Amino acid sequence: MYNNSFFKKILIVACVVFLYSCDKDYNSIGDGLIGDNHFDFAKYTSSVVAYNQKIGPIQSNNLATNSLGILENPAFGTTTSNFATQLTLESTSPVIGNNPVIESVTLTIPYFSTLVSTDTNGDHVYELDSIYGATDAKIKLSVYESGYFMRDLDPVGGFQEAQKYFTDQNADFDGAKIGGRLNDSGIVSQNDSFFFDAAEYKETTTTDGKDVVTRTAPGMRLALNSSFFKNKIIGGSAAGKLSSNDIFREYFRGLYFKVEKSGTTAGALAQLDFKKGKVTIKYKEDTSDADKTRVDKSIVLNLTGNTVSLLGQSNTNTSYANGTNSGNINKALGDERLYLKGGEGSMSILELFGPDTDNNGVADELETIRNNGWLINEANLVFHVDASAMGSAYEPKRIYLYDLNNSRAVFDYAVDATAGTDAKNGKIVYGGILNKENTADGFYKIRITNQIRNLIKNADSTNVKLGVVVTEDINVTASNKLRTATSSISQAPRASVMNPLGTVLYGGKSTVPADKRLKLEIYYTKPN
Repeated sequence: MYNNSFFKKILIVACVVFLYSCDKDYNSIGDGLIGDNHFDFAKYTSSVVAYNQKIGPIQSNNLATNSLGILENPAFGTTTSNFATQLTLESTSPVIGNNPVIESVTLTIPYFSTLVSTDTNGDHVYELDSIYGATDAKIKLSVYESGYFMRDLDPVGGFQEAQKYFTDQNADFDGAKIGGRLNDSGIVSQNDSFFFDAAEYKETTTTDGKDVVTRTAPGMRLALNSSFFKNKIIGGSAAGKLSSNDIFREYFRGLYFKVEKSGTTAGALAQLDFKKGKVTIKYKEDTSDADKTRVDKSIVLNLTGNTVSLLGQSNTNTSYANGTNSGNINKALGDERLYLKGGEGSMSILELFGPDTDNNGVADELETIRNNGWLINEANLVFHVDASAMGSAYEPKRIYLYDLNNSRAVFDYAVDATAGTDAKNGKIVYGGILNKENTADGFYKIRITNQIRNLIKNADSTNVKLGVVVTEDINVTASNKLRTATSSISQAPRASVMNPLGTVLYGGKSTVPADKRLKLEIYYTKPN
């Protein structure tokens, strides 16, 4: 009995190993069969039906990064990006002594920047990242007290789901702002002629008779109205409004950042991590000493809590408007130009392997490939940029292809373990990175080898529609809800909402020149 059981176990293990080896050999066919005399290599190009889809107003609260400013994009139009955020006390229930007098109130938000050089004095030169527009381009910037309360939970669903806020709610926040602007300094570079300055900030203090220089990397730095914060914070403390952040957020509902054109300049737009920003209130108060010595104190308000990106689109490019108009979209043959625009923008939908003329549930082309017994070495989608349509517009570094049916990443994205947490440079095998080597126009290539292998190998695999968008962070795959669902989509990738840029790509329609046409390239082997 013991021996019989032992041999049964050996037989089961051997079968499992054999089956696993077969599956493993199939999935690594690109490596294992190269050079084998029993196989021939070939390239197959499949047509792709790709058409535009307008996204429209979309959920934009609590994004990892937000844009602020004005971007005039010749290929798409003008984007105006406003922003609203709650504030959070760094320390609740601050103890404020006698005779407090505010010395300064400063709002600071760091820019994305790279250190370029350091001179012999220790001064630094920085290069700003994610700033779009001329280096000295001006905008009118106003910071207001917000009167719009941003709830954590949605009462419509019985407070079971997070409250959603959308890109088209600027009028709500603008209408609820309280009082005059808080950045009312006489220095116009902090308000009416604000610009994203690459200079580091230097502050000199004297300690024990020695000057100490503190250097801070570039960032927004605005002097705010001291009288307002004396009444709101010092006065609010006495009234018990700073005892907890829940009470404080109801009492002081946050800040609303509004941008407008400054004169006739085109303006500029920046990507910012507002959650790293803060308001620092510096004040002096009396001590309990008999001589009433004045001491320095501070209260810090962090720009954390609920946030919302508020986007406006104007001066829309005619070709973009026509190309994304639902009446002009060709779902049967595809569109000649594909318009990918971040924010409250647009995307494209892809359908692979053509129609199912015999109505058996499998596209004719896919059925033929399955019957041919092809073993897939590599499969890529190649998107060519229409440089003439883009003109001088900024180009997004990356695009993101995903499973539209299930609003999730394709398998090739999931199995790509390259380059960790970098927002722009991770997932390099999966791809989607703008490539301008040996071409003036540029192209994006996305690897979908495993996606195609699974379709061919598994008869029950669904040939899903694919979506393609611009992306600000390749590591973010979650989706945000549209305010109004369309017949094709009810949500879109969150990282696309974060990106203010757009690109115009050639589609897969037969009228597009062959060398520019969107195509699915399949490299395969088959037995002789």
